[in-house]
Amino acid sequence: MASSSSDHPASSSQLSLREIPGSYGLPFFGPIKDRYHYFYNQGQDEFFKSRIKKYNSTVFRTNMPPGPFISSNSKVVAVLDSKSFTILFNNDKVEKKNILDGTYMPSTSFFGGYRVCAFLDTTESNHHALKSFFLSFLASSHKKFIPYLRTSLSELFENLENEITDKKSADFNKHSDNLAFDFVFKLVTGVLPSETKLNSKGPGIITTWLALQLAPLGTAGLKYVPGFLEDIIHTVRLPFFLIKSGYKKLYNAVFDSASLLLDEAEKLGMKREEACHNLVFLTGFNAFGGMKVLFPTLIKWIGSGGESLHRRLAEEIRAVVKEEGDITFSALEKMPLTKSAVYETLRIDPPVQFQYAKAREEIVVESHDAAFQIKKGEIIFGYQPLATKDPKVFENPDDFIADRFVGEGEKLINYVYWSNARETEQPSAENKQCPAKDLVVLCCRLMLVELFLRYDTLTVDIGKFSALGTPVTITSFTKAT
Repeated sequence: MASSSSDHPASSSQLSLREIPGSYGLPFFGPIKDRYHYFYNQGQDEFFKSRIKKYNSTVFRTNMPPGPFISSNSKVVAVLDSKSFTILFNNDKVEKKNILDGTYMPSTSFFGGYRVCAFLDTTESNHHALKSFFLSFLASSHKKFIPYLRTSLSELFENLENEITDKKSADFNKHSDNLAFDFVFKLVTGVLPSETKLNSKGPGIITTWLALQLAPLGTAGLKYVPGFLEDIIHTVRLPFFLIKSGYKKLYNAVFDSASLLLDEAEKLGMKREEACHNLVFLTGFNAFGGMKVLFPTLIKWIGSGGESLHRRLAEEIRAVVKEEGDITFSALEKMPLTKSAVYETLRIDPPVQFQYAKAREEIVVESHDAAFQIKKGEIIFGYQPLATKDPKVFENPDDFIADRFVGEGEKLINYVYWSNARETEQPSAENKQCPAKDLVVLCCRLMLVELFLRYDTLTVDIGKFSALGTPVTITSFTKAT
């Protein structure tokens, strides 16, 4: 452990005020130049690391994609260490209005014409109402989490086994997407998608819906397509009409099936239609979108951990389940290695890489080495994979260490930021932390429990990362002996 886990080491009295380094370049051309470096010449990580080295600072000025013509203002102050990154969680000092996706906002056509909760600032009254609604729903669904997910996981592993038998390998992402959508849809509506007119189309509809919104932030990485051709998706917004009919089917399925939940929303004073579009966003973007990236990431790291890690996880999981007689919340709490492995996945490969906010007032932000003054209205940007690999907090930060958070290392959970807050904090109607934070962690832990109750080990092939997840292929399972 490289630093105290209770607080970052340096205080404001010890840090000198430094001008924020970096440049935005010429109007119009500067953002395009940075965009080409970011997507094609350097790639994400090198884009930021090279500037940290150049400016000798983890806080600097730069442009962030997409730039012209989608974004009217690409200028950001990047905060890329564990300490400065936390300014993004301070809702008294930063605003989160219309800034979920960064320097642009998708058309509200994607959300039924409404600004859904994720695009609302904490000072907007509707934010409090919607976030309270989500938190109340999750609290009331608490007893359904484990049985619903275990049913979905059982189907997942059966399908993977069958595909390996037929084809010698299995596409984990495809089956994981089906699991995630079935679980979330049933949790929200009480029925499976197959019992609605959606049938099996849900994951495909949402994937297209997500891709059309997030295309300006990613690259397809097509080997034989020149950058200037692919750059069209960073220059022109992709239109909603391409997914309009699919979104309508998704909305209608939720509207028809989640009537009890929508009744509760109306009792709280919400318009039924607006509540339903927010539920679609919660289901499709927040929940399914996150799981679409996170579940393959978890299997990537666990699968790559090798037989020694698999043996340790299997021994822990099986011993606790045998002792408890079942898989319960209390049983999961008695599995420190399993818990740590999930947090390590969220640390090293967070499902949401980017965080944005706008300064409400003139503020001073501290890195480990200096303090910086940010003006009111300036956009603050955080690239989470660097903040949670801060070498001043984590030893060997680029290595996946499954037991990093066991014992004394548990204090370091304070520096896991994936949920738009410190992991030690809890979501409320007054903050922007993911309302389903604890459910996401539970899902990952339960996936590992079911995996190692069934199998002693597994082997995986890892594909190239994209904005919608890392392709993972299961090449073998060794059944539990």
